[in-house]
Amino acid sequence: MKNTYRYILVAALFVSRLFASDFQDRLGLQLYSLRAQTKESTTGALDLAQSYGVKEVEVAGTGSLKPDEFVAELKKRGLSPVSGHFSYGLFEKDINAVIADAKALGIKYVVVPYPPVSKTKPFSEEMAHSMAAKFNEWGAACKKAGLMFGYHPHGLEFRETAAGKGETMFDLLVRETQPDLVTFQMDVYWVFITGIDPAALLAKYPNRFSMLHIKDMLKDFQRGTHTGGSPAMAKVAVGDGQINWKEVLSAAQKIGVKHYFLEDETMFPLRSIPESFKYLRGLKL
Repeated sequence: MKNTYRYILVAALFVSRLFASDFQDRLGLQLYSLRAQTKESTTGALDLAQSYGVKEVEVAGTGSLKPDEFVAELKKRGLSPVSGHFSYGLFEKDINAVIADAKALGIKYVVVPYPPVSKTKPFSEEMAHSMAAKFNEWGAACKKAGLMFGYHPHGLEFRETAAGKGETMFDLLVRETQPDLVTFQMDVYWVFITGIDPAALLAKYPNRFSMLHIKDMLKDFQRGTHTGGSPAMAKVAVGDGQINWKEVLSAAQKIGVKHYFLEDETMFPLRSIPESFKYLRGLKL
């Protein structure tokens, strides 16, 4: 009986990997990449997004437009909103309003992009426990509304817990959240900057990551920090930095990551975004 069960699991894993979609088929853009252009003209920024040849986008606000107007403009350009970022504070203030906005945008994933830290309230193990409990609560509410709740770590979460032995606060978040209620969006840059191997982390939690943020780090830029921030000059066009994208994307594709968003935070996004897409579309795994 045990051997039969093991065979079924192995066969299911083989089939899921066999039919896993190529990352290039689900390669989109996080619209935060065009934040400066959105301030000048929301529709102009969407024109730029369309010019990059993407179909899927992740929303980070709707600029000067109301959600329904924003969705209409996306539709005109053949852009499909898959996910959206909403602050931790918005969830705490009124989760029903967040869900209503997400439904209006037509997105599937509702993602918190940053923990509730401040100068006087640094990220801590206590905060991680509290976040995990709230994530399960918010995840249940999102699931009831037909949405999926997610969290996007920014590097602060990869410090070791008091228990030590290599366990991080991210491990704690994974352990204390329910897989059917909470998914994770890996930002490869923010994992890599802490000194952790993104490909190994994907393999460690093959059922917890559904999305990836893609951005690269300047060659020779120092790793091993957990501040949740870094200078713009440390971010470069994908393929020009030190991250092994073939290894990372192969690992992501292997575990069935569903959506891949380029997020450009370089100093010159209008130059870097086309360069990054050219590299990614030419990458052979």
